[in-house]
Amino acid sequence: MFLGLRTIIYPVRDLPAARRWWSEILGSAPYFDEPFYVGFNVGGYELALDPKGHAESGAAPVTYWGVEDVDHAVTRLTSSGATVHTPVTDHGGGIRTAVVVTPDESLLGVIENPHFPDSPA
Repeated sequence: MFLGLRTIIYPVRDLPAARRWWSEILGSAPYFDEPFYVGFNVGGYELALDPKGHAESGAAPVTYWGVEDVDHAVTRLTSSGATVHTPVTDHGGGIRTAVVVTPDESLLGVIENPHFPDSPA
């Protein structure tokens, strides 16, 4: 079901400060920079900053695994004992995400992103 790791999203309280810090650490500017989300390309993966992330995950980052169909993935995960934490969300451009809580209480993100290299057409 999983296509590979895609994105890790760090919750941040001060997006401008976090953007500056990560830009310095990574040695590059973000490729996506909006008030609601900042994304860096790091070796073909996305390191993202979410100013609303504390509401979703507390201080912990959420890792997103690529899937072909986010609805199918959530159904499969919940039928195996996970519970929905954040329902399927359409972010536009074909990008859809969801977060479940695994039986051991970890957060697991799934992302359907047709723009990611090697994503099924």
